[in-house]
Amino acid sequence: MYVIGIDCGTSGTKTVLFDERGGVIAQDTIEYPMYQPQNGYAEQDPADWKNAMIGTVKAVMAKSGVSKADVKGIGISGQMHGLVMLDEQGEVLRKSIIWCDQRTAAEVDEMNRVVGREKLIAITANPALTGWTAAKILWVKNNEPEIYAKCKHILLPKDYLRYILTGEFATEVSDASGMQLLDVPNRKWSDELLGLLGIDKSFLGKVYESCDVTGTLKPAVADELGLEASTIVCGGAGDNAAAAIGTGVAVDGKAFTTIGTSGVVFAHTSGVAIDPKGRVHTCCAAVPGTWHLMGVTQGAGLSLKWFRDNFCGAEKYVAGQMGTDEYILMDRSAERIPIGSDRLLYLPYLMGERTPHLDPNARGVFFGLSAIHTKTHMLRAVMEGVAYSLRDCTEVFKEMGIAADDMAACGGGGSSPLWRQMLADLYNCPVKTVKSKQGPALGVAILALVACGAYKSVPEAAAAVVAVDKICEPVAANVPDYEKYYRLYDKIYPSLKDNFAELAAL
Repeated sequence: MYVIGIDCGTSGTKTVLFDERGGVIAQDTIEYPMYQPQNGYAEQDPADWKNAMIGTVKAVMAKSGVSKADVKGIGISGQMHGLVMLDEQGEVLRKSIIWCDQRTAAEVDEMNRVVGREKLIAITANPALTGWTAAKILWVKNNEPEIYAKCKHILLPKDYLRYILTGEFATEVSDASGMQLLDVPNRKWSDELLGLLGIDKSFLGKVYESCDVTGTLKPAVADELGLEASTIVCGGAGDNAAAAIGTGVAVDGKAFTTIGTSGVVFAHTSGVAIDPKGRVHTCCAAVPGTWHLMGVTQGAGLSLKWFRDNFCGAEKYVAGQMGTDEYILMDRSAERIPIGSDRLLYLPYLMGERTPHLDPNARGVFFGLSAIHTKTHMLRAVMEGVAYSLRDCTEVFKEMGIAADDMAACGGGGSSPLWRQMLADLYNCPVKTVKSKQGPALGVAILALVACGAYKSVPEAAAAVVAVDKICEPVAANVPDYEKYYRLYDKIYPSLKDNFAELAAL
């Protein structure tokens, strides 16, 4: 048996054909543009996603040599929060307003005024957010009434691809959680919220669990793709929920940390847990009847990239001469500096901060800089500061009664042995990497395997398919040393909060 995992990302769509043990048979990626008609706007054309999906599926089938009769299922992952609006004939009405678009400040104020912040958090498990779908729907309603009047269907990016494949208007709980219209504790659309916001429930697709069968391929689409019309399409998942399954995070106690441009700490929980302060996101997980928590630090890998671009020209040059990666040389340099960077701390707030401070005015800080410090001390401090900010996320989880004692590391930063050791020492638990680097595509392939009956449950499938690569154990002697510096780090932001606001007003 074979299954296909499709990951509709922001830069491109990646499609991978897997066997039932998660082995990669063939893969292909097609990229597409993002449009920014004004400052703060971000849009994509759903036709680009459709063409990329069709092109990549056809490519992997052609490359693989696998019989179409042996491909039993498809799972789709995608960028979350994007707004796709269709008319009565199922035609796209406008470009999709995607996750990173920030035009909806007035609509967020409207949601807080009409619904109330506390009620929004109680129902949707999150405060009103500019990037999420509900505010975008209201923006079109307020600013493009002629388009809104023609709207009959509202879908998320991956669910538009499902519609292209199956003709079904459907979504699933993990991605729907990011629309801010779902009753997240009860895993269904919130009639109360839809009524208060004046959004017609009939616009929204049927809500499934992530491993449910949502339909089969339309015969004409199956012929075009080189697949059987009986091929099932499962619910799939939003990108982070899919990445969780692809890293084996499918039972309580398991979590992962991603260090990309931003940093994410993501923990699985079998009971719904909501932070009344809105510091972390709670969404339905891709495992039926479970949830996940997600803390976000804005300037994680971004901080290291900023430091590299501005201060590490020599490392870039030497790495180029050696045919290696400058980040590897930077790691080796930072390893020579002791824990705490000789009493130098860094706050990684280059782009404001989400978890735990929810402060767009926060800015980066080097604290304790003295004449003994070198560029290498600053490099180590940047890496440690990012690790402290990720520890902040786990502290909020602990407040909420969610413990994570099994941590995976992903993203570009997760490939750094030094960063993994910092995280292991600060979390005081082992930090693992997994062998597969397919992330969301593997996650939704696992969901498709469950939908096809190859495994009885998502946790069983994840345990069978996801293999551990490296394990970094905490060093007992390092744990108390890092704890002292983390506790000082934790005091710096509150001392500067008012000064950040004053700086922003200058």
